[in-house]
Amino acid sequence: MALNVAPMAAPLAASPVLVIDDLVKQFATPDGTVTAVDHVSFTVRDGEFLSIIGPSGCGKTTVFNIIGGLLDDYEGRVLVDGEAVKGPHRSIGMVFQEESAFPWRNARQNVEFPLEVAGVPRAEREARADQLLRLVGLDGFGNRYPSELSGGMRQRIAIARTLAFQPKILLMDEPFAALDEQTRLLLGDKVLQIQQELKQTSLLITHNITEAVQLSDRVLVMTYRPGRVKRIVDIDLPRPRTSEVVGSDAFGRYVATIWNDLRAEASRGMTEDEDRSRER
Repeated sequence: MALNVAPMAAPLAASPVLVIDDLVKQFATPDGTVTAVDHVSFTVRDGEFLSIIGPSGCGKTTVFNIIGGLLDDYEGRVLVDGEAVKGPHRSIGMVFQEESAFPWRNARQNVEFPLEVAGVPRAEREARADQLLRLVGLDGFGNRYPSELSGGMRQRIAIARTLAFQPKILLMDEPFAALDEQTRLLLGDKVLQIQQELKQTSLLITHNITEAVQLSDRVLVMTYRPGRVKRIVDIDLPRPRTSEVVGSDAFGRYVATIWNDLRAEASRGMTEDEDRSRER
């Protein structure tokens, strides 16, 4: 099977829900100004699952923070449904790598939290929380506290809590990084089920190639610093992504294609870091 690999983001037939337009972000460091993100542009369609992958230091988390409104000192634009946004936005929900469940609240109360802040009546928010706990596979665990749950279950609470206020776009920054490989794969399956059921537009930042191919409609590969779009790979694999699909030759070819790109960029980064060390 030939892989559909584009050297850059191609125009999409459907109107995108998210447009990233010519982002540039620089940071001041003791060694001078560093360009972390350099003229990055891409789009995400309504209901699409896009992953961003790249070597360490490529700026993928910087892109995540810009989209999520955590950074505002940058060039370029972020548009949601054609509207330029800057700063935190009601349409964008975020899930982080770090532990984020409130230890003093049980699972149901954790999921209820954004609804409580928004003033949603108690009965309504409890019903919504129970619905989301069922969706993420935690039915019956509503009264359990985070200390009584596994890391994968706590991340599912974080996902359910983010989905509680029904964001148009779900951003995830390496949410499974602290989990073992088996749990990562199983949680990936659950995330796919959620995404398909809700038709949730999703953007995942990851360094795990298998995870990116397993979950995504497209994978955006970034270059080493300064971070640019190297290519976007369309993942033409059937859904659901069963064990047979993940174990197929076609799946392996996508992983190999992306690995070749990452290896080249990571090698360039190591060489540049070694050159800078020698210069000091």
